[in-house]
Amino acid sequence: MHHPLHILWRDEHLVAVYKPAGWLVHRTGLDAGETRFVMQTLRDQLGQHVYPVHRLDKGTCGVLVMALHSDAARALSQAFEHQATHKRYLAMVRGWAPEAVEVDHALKPDDAPDDAPVQEAHSRFRRLAQLTLPEASDSRFATTRASLVEAIPTTGRRHQIRRHLKHIAHPILGDATHGKGPLNRWWAARLGQQRLWLHAWQLTLPHPMTGEVMTFDSGLQWPPAAIGGDVPSGPTADWQQLLTTLPWEATVPQP
Repeated sequence: MHHPLHILWRDEHLVAVYKPAGWLVHRTGLDAGETRFVMQTLRDQLGQHVYPVHRLDKGTCGVLVMALHSDAARALSQAFEHQATHKRYLAMVRGWAPEAVEVDHALKPDDAPDDAPVQEAHSRFRRLAQLTLPEASDSRFATTRASLVEAIPTTGRRHQIRRHLKHIAHPILGDATHGKGPLNRWWAARLGQQRLWLHAWQLTLPHPMTGEVMTFDSGLQWPPAAIGGDVPSGPTADWQQLLTTLPWEATVPQP
């Protein structure tokens, strides 16, 4: 048995939960050894069927919405398909990322054949903070740099944020597919865990029945001063620890 999922919002039509890193949204033959599934756990937790309407990668944590009946599932799926949603992510990346950059770089599915057509893909990135550690993760450099980046995808291609950040040479730390193995291992040893540092921070969408615009927030606090000196417990504790204990220097005014 797994711990119950943290519920961010629920009514009779939809539920927003915090998806932990390392959990799959649903069963898949591509990861047959996994035992942690949001759909199964949430179904058992709520005592009713749930309907997936979007996905997060296994390594990504944060806000995930599911419908509670078929009409809501249809409406929410259409909202995602027609880009009537707004997604906001937080990523920890290699190096000092640009202060702000838009990436308009077409993608094809990871497993598509070479002659498959590419699909339009667009993302906006903004650097929130940066750090320099006086330790070498690479023998070519005396220090190690990283950035906190706000990521807003305006299209919904698979692994879009991960692939776009790789495209601008600032891969997400812990990304085993698109990042750098030695650097990922260095950070894993330093932070005490191996994981993808990508967080689904906020999701805004129209309510499937009323059309009211709703925003679901993971609860992650930035800047760290907003939470005082103590690192909170709860689903965001690993990220909050990262934000609180590393020597981040904010590089843009916070709203």
